[in-house]
Amino acid sequence: MSEILICGVDEAGRGPLVGAVVAGAVVLDPANPIAGLKDSKKLTAAKREFLYEQILEKSRAWGIGEASPAEIDQLNILQATMLAMRRAIEDLSLRLGKWPDTALIDGNRCPELPIPAQAIIKGDAKEPAISAASILAKVTRDRQMQLLHERHPEYGFAQHMGYPTEAHFEALLQYGACDQHRRSFSPVRKVLESKA
Repeated sequence: MSEILICGVDEAGRGPLVGAVVAGAVVLDPANPIAGLKDSKKLTAAKREFLYEQILEKSRAWGIGEASPAEIDQLNILQATMLAMRRAIEDLSLRLGKWPDTALIDGNRCPELPIPAQAIIKGDAKEPAISAASILAKVTRDRQMQLLHERHPEYGFAQHMGYPTEAHFEALLQYGACDQHRRSFSPVRKVLESKA
């Protein structure tokens, strides 16, 4: 009997005011266990980077998907997150050569998929495959924010990763929004309206 391939899925970047929302999808390999998998938010940046490499090396398959700031503005953050998750599973399926048998999704709802899916609240703390997906998503998004910081150092993205901090609000007021800011998010919209 062939093994059942279970794919864990999680996202990073729903709350920030800037950049893409990024999702990860991972099918772990029981023959190649990865020690130390847990919710990416509970790990140091160095530990996440280490585990990220382990996941790429040891998992059966992995995938990354994202939805751009323009898609977030067009769809809303929830629908954009579902889109990013679906794209991550599609990316994983291409590497795997087929769809996984089932998907475990962190949170309380599932994207539309051609396979069975189950939403698990706080899944990143309960299911190792979801933990692995959360690490992939977080490291990928953090790296994107570092690159964006190099393009726009005035916003301090490397420090706050685009989250709505006081320093970020001050930079928005001073410099306006950059091309990667999410125009539909009220703090960004209010700044743009005040500058208009």
